Amino acid sequence: MASPAPSIPDTQLGLSPDEVALLRRHQPLALSHLPHGRGASPSPSTRTTSTNNPPPHALLLDPRSLSALAYHFDRLLLSIQERVQQLNAQTTMHVNLSRRGAVGAMEAADMEIRRFREVLRQIEELEGEFEKVRRVGEIVRGWRGRVERLEGRFGR
Repeated sequence: MASPAPSIPDTQLGLSPDEVALLRRHQPLALSHLPHGRGASPSPSTRTTSTNNPPPHALLLDPRSLSALAYHFDRLLLSIQERVQQLNAQTTMHVNLSRRGAVGAMEAADMEIRRFREVLRQIEELEGEFEKVRRVGEIVRGWRGRVERLEGRFGR
């Protein structure tokens, strides 16, 4: 039978409480997903040692356990990097779509501003025409008053 795997209290590793908690969570995961197919299969003594759970608040320090933990963290880092790349790609895509949308909105706003300015120009032109009509109306009322006074003089 194999001797138990060497372990050390995890509080003696010089890690922060968060780092210790991370190691506690990940060592069983690493041991349960040992990489296979790398050439040699694990020996029976290594198999029994690596599948034994470490005592509470301790980590296994045999080469196989440490290798499994390193491999597990490498895979974890790789998956994090892939996710970051996916998020970067999605962010870039959304920024480009937003930029295109913003450019389209600015162009539409510019077109509406030009149309609004044209309407304002037409309103000013019509106000000028209304002013002319008002003046002509005043002139006509003035002439009408004169004509009525002349008619009154000539007795019609």
